[in-house]
Amino acid sequence: MSTFNPHLVATFPPPVMEARRWIEGATFPAERPLLNLSQAAPADPPPEPMRRAMAEIVLTEPAAHMYGAVLGLPELRARVADDWAKDYGGQVNADQVAITSGCNQAFSAAVSTLARDGDNVILPIPYYFNHKMWLDMNGIEARTVDTDDSLLPDPQAAAHLIDGRTRAIVLVSPNNPGGVEYPPALLAEFRDLCRARNIALIVDETYRDFHAVDGAPHDLFSDPDWGDTLIQLYSFSKAYRLTGHRVGAIVASPQRLAEVEKWLDSVAICPTGLGQRAALWGMENLGDWLAGERQEILRRRAAMDAGFAGRNDWGLLGCGAYFAYTSHPFDMPSDQVAKALVERASLLVLPGTMFGPLRTQGGTGRAEATLRIAFANADLPGIATLFERLDEVTRSGL
Repeated sequence: MSTFNPHLVATFPPPVMEARRWIEGATFPAERPLLNLSQAAPADPPPEPMRRAMAEIVLTEPAAHMYGAVLGLPELRARVADDWAKDYGGQVNADQVAITSGCNQAFSAAVSTLARDGDNVILPIPYYFNHKMWLDMNGIEARTVDTDDSLLPDPQAAAHLIDGRTRAIVLVSPNNPGGVEYPPALLAEFRDLCRARNIALIVDETYRDFHAVDGAPHDLFSDPDWGDTLIQLYSFSKAYRLTGHRVGAIVASPQRLAEVEKWLDSVAICPTGLGQRAALWGMENLGDWLAGERQEILRRRAAMDAGFAGRNDWGLLGCGAYFAYTSHPFDMPSDQVAKALVERASLLVLPGTMFGPLRTQGGTGRAEATLRIAFANADLPGIATLFERLDEVTRSGL
């Protein structure tokens, strides 16, 4: 048999796919159907007006079916630049925006312009597992920095990890998996650190549309020289339920996007024509609808906060956007807890072992002690059901 890339072989399997295998062939009692809170994705298709617009695009726009520009639909790039300039209070131009086939691809492209085998990139723990996977499979060391009890990273702790082969620090806000929103001052401090050490700051804002604070979540784009340090990533999938159409974005300097273009042309050639046009239509027509979606997510967040506030056996470390990150009360590691919850509570969540190093790998033990609950996939009655089931297993044990 031909050989395999050792970096790829050493990379852990996709966590969401692993969790899905836990429920393959399983049957659940009629009175206790599966409550799937594992994947951070909208459970519904795009709203009907968008689907009708997409059908019209399919029927009437031949260009939607052809190869397009590698860096994306010019009209969508211009709209993102205009909205970002208004939303963040800074200067963003269309040539500083590239459209990608989802935000994971945006991360992969951005890192590919920065790092190669043997370099390193700093990730706060808990990290988003696909970020870690991409670094691992490319032989780029993921240097992890612990976070405090509020899941916020310390810039000075990160500074101690920087050496001559460090290429970037990656922050996700609102955070996946932790749910926490990084304060503007903290993001600015990381920006200043990265600028001083001549490395990039990658800020993944996949969930920015569901931030709890009205207005701009930070002022990084108000810096006229933001492009020398900042690389922002974004996803249209969560805002407009376009997960299957794979539309994301990179906002960075034109010089970096020239390198991104080489990478994208070798991977996907161009983003999906239909998905891009749908994202543009959504930006033009669904502002009020998206505001309503945000309010619904904030109501679900409030329900999660209230539910955990009265349950002392469970420690809520972070809650926001799509996620609650909680410690569990059981005397077993979180991967065993998550599997047991499938059988005992018809509840599918992800263990902290998917988001950070184990004790045997130098971890602090937080990975074994925590779970991620993607509460955005449950309505308010579903969240009530979640807590009923957690109460039952807390009383009876696993």
